[in-house]
Amino acid sequence: MTPMPPMAPMAPMAPVPNVALANGVSMPQLGFGVFQVPDEETAAAVSSALEAGYRSIDTAAVYGNERGVGRALAGSGIAREELFVTTKLWNADQGRDTTLAAFDASLDKLGLDHVDLYLIHWPTPAHDLYVETFKALEEILADGRARAIGVSNFQVPHLRRLMDETGTTPAVNQVELHPALQQRELRAFHAEHGIATEAWSPLAQGAVLKDEALVRVAGAHGVSPAQAVLRWHLQLGNIVIPKSVTPERIRQNLDVFGFELSDADMAALGGLDRGLRTGPDPDTLN
Repeated sequence: MTPMPPMAPMAPMAPVPNVALANGVSMPQLGFGVFQVPDEETAAAVSSALEAGYRSIDTAAVYGNERGVGRALAGSGIAREELFVTTKLWNADQGRDTTLAAFDASLDKLGLDHVDLYLIHWPTPAHDLYVETFKALEEILADGRARAIGVSNFQVPHLRRLMDETGTTPAVNQVELHPALQQRELRAFHAEHGIATEAWSPLAQGAVLKDEALVRVAGAHGVSPAQAVLRWHLQLGNIVIPKSVTPERIRQNLDVFGFELSDADMAALGGLDRGLRTGPDPDTLN
């Protein structure tokens, strides 16, 4: 792996709070996602994020950009213990042996000896392999090659079955979550069982950013609608991973700690829920 050139040091824009996962591992509440970023653009995007002050990077095997993430990390000059790296197992690799092999491949592409969080990407319920797969993740956790394990896109029935049959509660469930899809029942289940809620597509791919109520709330605080949404997530307690390849937008998405939404603001954004999915339905994706 050819590392990126060392970055010029830059102080983080703002201290990002950490969320304590159930096993005691600390995870930054605001991270940087690289979904749909081509591998050849990923190293530059991640380097910009690290320069801005992000320390949590979220990728996945199916994104095809783990090598780009690895190049940026290797060239960052940032100590490994200051970074939080998440990747995910793709659906076609579910099952014990294929999971272990896929995890090894991800580590190799990332150029790391461990990840901080490893997730099952989707439950793919028709394949009926997610329980066996999670047991393989437990082996990876026990070996110290992942500091925490969890799932992505799991619904309440999937989580109940997983917990019942393995005796282990996932540390994180990363799901589509934004003002137009607020997942209240799922978040309540997470809170009851100590599962951290992580939001992907936190801005609904822009679908909510022109809503009048959101524009009004953002304007009252002198921030962009995207910043107001990210602040909404943080105040709900969600972990959030916005994505951008534009350095200015990358920094703007991190600049959400200098204002606070009021109860009325939170209620206004809470009224935007309309069950809008920008991605697949976890019950039917197989």
